[in-house]
Amino acid sequence: MEKKRCLFCSEIVPFEEESGYDLYLGCHCAPKGSYRLESESYAAINAFSYLAKSKQFPIVSAYIRERSELGEVVALSTEKLVEIGNSPTIPITIEQKEARLLQYLYRHSEGPGEPVLIHPLSQSYNLTYSPNLQELVYIIEKLKEARLIIREGMNFKLTEKGWSEAAASIGGGKAKDCFILLAEDVDLRNEWEEVVFPKMEQCGYIPKLFCQTKWGTHNNHSIEQILDGNFIIADLTNHSPEVYFAAGYAISKNMPVTWTIKRSSIDQLSIQSHPIRPFVWDKAEDLAAMLQQKISYKGISL
Repeated sequence: MEKKRCLFCSEIVPFEEESGYDLYLGCHCAPKGSYRLESESYAAINAFSYLAKSKQFPIVSAYIRERSELGEVVALSTEKLVEIGNSPTIPITIEQKEARLLQYLYRHSEGPGEPVLIHPLSQSYNLTYSPNLQELVYIIEKLKEARLIIREGMNFKLTEKGWSEAAASIGGGKAKDCFILLAEDVDLRNEWEEVVFPKMEQCGYIPKLFCQTKWGTHNNHSIEQILDGNFIIADLTNHSPEVYFAAGYAISKNMPVTWTIKRSSIDQLSIQSHPIRPFVWDKAEDLAAMLQQKISYKGISL
């Protein structure tokens, strides 16, 4: 397998070419996964000034790591980098970055006192969206002084207080998996990832994308895996047969499914039945608000 340098963490890793994208495997941005970068964007991004790289690349690396660990397919381009830099979800203050480290330890443990290995620490400052190791160490020391974490070498543990604060920062309680079934449509996926997914996370759920795409199965979740989720949202926009099939499979296994559809596609809705009464949305912001309201009203079940 060929190798190429990741622009955002500078590690030379295996990569594959897939339909106009380069797939980077196992770099420090995605240690246990991968991400995609539009092939044509590589040279343009690499030509950024030193100042722009030093400011933007650590944020992009952190974004890749966080989103890929939450189960999302991360596909980047020059335009996407601008969106990431302007996103209100990117932590800016030290306090916000502290919360990211607490959330990471929370997601990777089952309770207070359970050790989580962070190795190598020198390449893990993207866990807190920090520009360098020095800031990560500073954040760790602050959390230790506040008695929110315990550090033993490269092992980190949440204290009871740290566990509670981490839970509160993601909506309370252990985050639950939510599988999103979408048609193969880049614009549609971007709408969900940029607007709906963050709202789901605020409600204490980890949105995981299930879609049949030209990129294969590296980050997509199999149809069997959706049964591990707490609930499923099936979007009927563009009337993807794969979405109908996966949702039907889930229903046959007694999984709860919430249906949604963009208004522009509702006239072509081919199945009219009582169980399928989708939320109709025009803007992703409206859909996010509807889903949040239903979650709040119903509790953990949609």
